[in-house]
Amino acid sequence: MRPQQAAGYDKNNLETYALYLLAGVLVGVIAGLFGVGGGLIIVPLLVFIFHGQGIAPELTMHLAIGTSLATIMVTSLSSVRAHHRHGAVLWPVFRRLAPGIVAGTLLGSYIVDQLPNAALRVIFGVFELLVAAQMGFGVQAAPHRQLPGWAGMSLAGVIIGKVSAIIGIGGGTLTVPFLTWCNITIRRAVATSAACGLPIAVAGTLGFIVMGWNAPALPAWSTGYIYWPAFAGIAAASVLFAPLGAKLAHTLPAEKLKRYFAIFLAFLGIRMLLLG
Repeated sequence: MRPQQAAGYDKNNLETYALYLLAGVLVGVIAGLFGVGGGLIIVPLLVFIFHGQGIAPELTMHLAIGTSLATIMVTSLSSVRAHHRHGAVLWPVFRRLAPGIVAGTLLGSYIVDQLPNAALRVIFGVFELLVAAQMGFGVQAAPHRQLPGWAGMSLAGVIIGKVSAIIGIGGGTLTVPFLTWCNITIRRAVATSAACGLPIAVAGTLGFIVMGWNAPALPAWSTGYIYWPAFAGIAAASVLFAPLGAKLAHTLPAEKLKRYFAIFLAFLGIRMLLLG
C-alpha cells in the first residue's frame, strides 16, 4: 500500500469519498432489487469518479475492475449466508466449478494487466450492452441438458472466472444462464451463482494485487490494482442498503423496473465506449 500521496493526486477529498458512498448505495439497492451483482455498475462509476479525481487515465480501468472484484468479496459473503440459510446453494455443484473458476480468474487478471485501458473499456462496454439487451428483452437460457462431467464443469468454471475477472463482476450473468441451461432451477442457480462469486472475488483481488504491484503512477492508498478508499466506501454502503433493495423488490413492479435498469446499463455501456 502507498500511504503517501503520489505526485499529481491531490484531489482526494470528502466529496470524492461521498461519491464512493453514493455509488455503494446505488449498487446495494440495485443488487437487492434485481438480485444481480454490482460489478456492471461499480466499474463504470469508478471510472467516471477516477477521471474526476485525477488518477492516471491509463490505470482507471485496471483500478476499477480490481476494486470492483474486491468489493464483491464483502457483498457475496452476506448473499451466500442468506441463500445457505434457505438451503438453496448446491454445494456439490459449487465444488465442481470452483477450481476452474479460480484458475480462470487468475488468468483473467493476467490478461487485464496486459491490455491497455482503451481495450478494456471497449470490452466492458460491449459486454454491458449485451447484458442490457438480455435483460431488456428477457432472454433466458432454456434447459436443454444435464450438468457435464468434471472436465466440462472445469472448462465452464475457467470461462466464467476469466470473463468475470476481465469485466470485474461476480459472474452471475454467466453462471446463472449456464446452470439453468443444465436444468438447475432458477432459485438454486442464483444461490449457487452467489456462492461462486466468492472465489471469483478472492482470486481476482489477489490476482489484481500481484499483477499491479509494481505498476507506475498508482494513487495513494492502493495495493496493486485495488484502491482501498473506493473499496471501503462502496462495500460499506452496498451492504447497508442491499436489504432496502430486497424490500423494494416485493413492493415495486419488478419487470418494468428491470427494463429501466436495462436502459441504464445500456447508457453506461455506451458512455464507456465513448469515453476518451
